[in-house]
Amino acid sequence: MQSIDLNTWKRTTHYNFFRRMDFPHYNICLNIDITHFMKKIKEKQLPFYYAMIYAATHVVNQVEELRYRIRGEQVVLHDKVHPVFSDLLEGEDYFKMVAVDMEDSIEDFVFRAEEKSKKQKDYFPMEELAGRDEMIFITCIPWGAFTSLSHTMSFEKDNSIPRIAWGKFFKDKDKVMLPFSVEVHHSFADGSHVGRYIDRLQDYLNTFE
Repeated sequence: MQSIDLNTWKRTTHYNFFRRMDFPHYNICLNIDITHFMKKIKEKQLPFYYAMIYAATHVVNQVEELRYRIRGEQVVLHDKVHPVFSDLLEGEDYFKMVAVDMEDSIEDFVFRAEEKSKKQKDYFPMEELAGRDEMIFITCIPWGAFTSLSHTMSFEKDNSIPRIAWGKFFKDKDKVMLPFSVEVHHSFADGSHVGRYIDRLQDYLNTFE
């Protein structure tokens, strides 16, 4: 983790401008192509949800602007962030939040995510998450192909943890498309940075082996 010197940081002007907003967060929704990725994870016999969590988080870690966090009057840049995701196991009525550290391989991550989710009894493991911000929040709404999305949030303008979500995939001619949402804090990430994330994620999905 790196502490940022706001006196020399090139983004300080933008950081200060957007931080003064009452609600400095914004959300972008679009469709991404998962045709190749779905084919490959089926070959590997990996569950789509956990595999997609890995992919989304793996690429977040390639985009610096999505790893900044506000801590009081300080800004920090994390070396690596990890997913906290909602999970609704078969036969259950209520989802739970599950935190899993990133792994180097998708196979190792999927194994750990499945095991952690099955064993976890608490719906909201707040003691485990207390004081942490080296994370991203991920959820899935697989019952519909949404075109817009909003998140429940406490009114904490300095909460700078990105939120990622996706919906029900659908066929578009010969492609499989996935509604995908990214919510970020504007003090750190502009549209160009979210666009960079989406481009890199799409490239990862297109070339996954």
